[in-house]
Amino acid sequence: MQRLRRLHWLDWAILVLIALFFGYIWFQIDGALKYKWRWEIIPQYLLRYDEEAGRWATGILMQGLVNTVRISVLAGVLALAFGTILGMARVARNLTIRMLARTYLEFLRNIPAVVVIFIFYFFLSEQLIAAFKIEAWARGIARGENAWIWEIFFGDMRRFPSLVSGIVVLALFESAFVGEIVRAGIQSIPRGQREAAQSIGMTWADEMRFVVLPQAMKKVVPPLANEFIALVKNSAIVSLISVHDLTYKTVELVSSTRAIFEAWITTAILYGGLCLALSLLFRRLEGPGR
Repeated sequence: MQRLRRLHWLDWAILVLIALFFGYIWFQIDGALKYKWRWEIIPQYLLRYDEEAGRWATGILMQGLVNTVRISVLAGVLALAFGTILGMARVARNLTIRMLARTYLEFLRNIPAVVVIFIFYFFLSEQLIAAFKIEAWARGIARGENAWIWEIFFGDMRRFPSLVSGIVVLALFESAFVGEIVRAGIQSIPRGQREAAQSIGMTWADEMRFVVLPQAMKKVVPPLANEFIALVKNSAIVSLISVHDLTYKTVELVSSTRAIFEAWITTAILYGGLCLALSLLFRRLEGPGR
């Protein structure tokens, strides 16, 4: 292991400035705003003891955190699938396919995520949910005996329609960025390997499946990991369509307790801890030397 370098005087100066900055913020909140801190109420919204059930139960903030993880994982899987298809389409031989893929990517990459979610939710999602009777199906499952199995993956099935809308819109938005990452990975493969695959009679699909994609996906693991962490943070926008993620639960907590700073600081710590854990996990998966 490398020996840790001693802190330089400039490092100490920066740390002091940071401490002074947060001290000033604290003074403004505590003094100028006359804010009364109530940190003692926060733990019960993380974990609480349910006397009726005789066991510990999650508070609304932990429920929101679990939903955020659930949404991020499901949206991440869909974004990877959509993005891989888009990345392949960006390097397809057919000009029409390439142009369609690029139009889709440029459209989603150059408009805010909040605009995307409102367009999808109000103009497409509600019509699709009504057409396929998803809401009635989800409520039927919620009343069934095996509802707990579905709740592991999707949470409260009574809120399944809004959850699906949030997951799909996140996946569509992030797939545009994943598609460009995959496209760059494909184009990084030496052209000679693709020509060799064509010379032995491989079709374009087989060339991608057996030669190009296996190598490209290994190269794009680090940027894909960073994009997934960004997806976790971007998942907060689904609270705008009443998906009960961590941000939505925090708004509920602030509305009921008026503990504005305590609630949002706790939420920031939860998001930061989750993203830090993911960063360390991905760094470990990438292997030594990264």
